[in-house]
Amino acid sequence: MISLDAPVLIEIRDLCACVDDQPILNGVNLTIRAGEIHALMGRNGSGKSTLSKVLAGHPAYKVTEGSVLYRGEDLLPLEPDERSRIGLFLGFQYPVEIPGVSNLEFLRVSTNARRLEQGMEELDTFAFEDFVRERLGLVQMDPAFLDRSVNEGFSGGEKKRNEILQMALLEPLVAILDETDSGLDIDALRIVSGGVNQLANVDNATLLITHYQRLLDLIQPDYVHVMAAGRIVRSGDKALALELEQRGYEWVDRELDALEMT
Repeated sequence: MISLDAPVLIEIRDLCACVDDQPILNGVNLTIRAGEIHALMGRNGSGKSTLSKVLAGHPAYKVTEGSVLYRGEDLLPLEPDERSRIGLFLGFQYPVEIPGVSNLEFLRVSTNARRLEQGMEELDTFAFEDFVRERLGLVQMDPAFLDRSVNEGFSGGEKKRNEILQMALLEPLVAILDETDSGLDIDALRIVSGGVNQLANVDNATLLITHYQRLLDLIQPDYVHVMAAGRIVRSGDKALALELEQRGYEWVDRELDALEMT
C-alpha cells in the first residue's frame, strides 16, 4: 500500500535540459517516494531516456532550469560515479560491451565502492565470490558469465540479466530501468522482471521506462506517467497503462495542447 508518509527519494521540479543546445526536457515534475514503483511511458522522442540520463549525470546533457533533489540534497552537482555510490542506479536500454574487463572484477569493484559509501567493509575476493554466486540465483544466470569480459558476446537477454545482477549487488535506493524489456524473449522477460520484483522493498524505489504493457503485467507499478514533448502530461495508476495499450498515443497530443493553453 502506498504511504504518503514514506520518505521522498527523488524530487524533480520544473526540470529542463538540452543536448547540443537542442531542448529535450521542458519542465518535468515528478516525486518518487520509498516503496514506490513508477512507470514512465510515451512515444519515442518524448524525453524518457533523456530524463534517465540527466538523473544519472550523463555529461552530454545540460540542465538549463529546475532542480533534482535526492533524499533532500541537490543531485545535479554530483559526478556520475558519486551518484552511483550514494544509491542511484541506471539500467541501460543497450548495455555496452567492455572487452578486456573481467565481469567478476567489475562487479566486485563497483560493489565495494557502494559498500564503502554506506560505511561497510569491503569484501575480499573470496567473500565477494560467495556473495555474487548467491545473487546469481536471482536472475538464473550461469556462473560462467562471471569469467567473461563485461557483456562481451552476451545475448540481449544475458546483458539485461547482468544489469539486474549489478542492481542486486549494489542495492540502490533508486533504480532507473530504461526499457529493460527491450530485446527480451518471454522467458528472459519473466526472469528479469522476477529479479526486479524481488529487489523492490519499502526502502527503495524503481522508475521503469517502457513502451509496453507486457512489462507492467509482471512488474505492477503504483503510478504510471505519460510523457510528451519533454514533460509529464498525465499521471495515474496502472489503469492508465491499459488505456495507452488500447488507445495508443493520439489522445496525448490533445492532453499536451490543453496543458500548453493553461
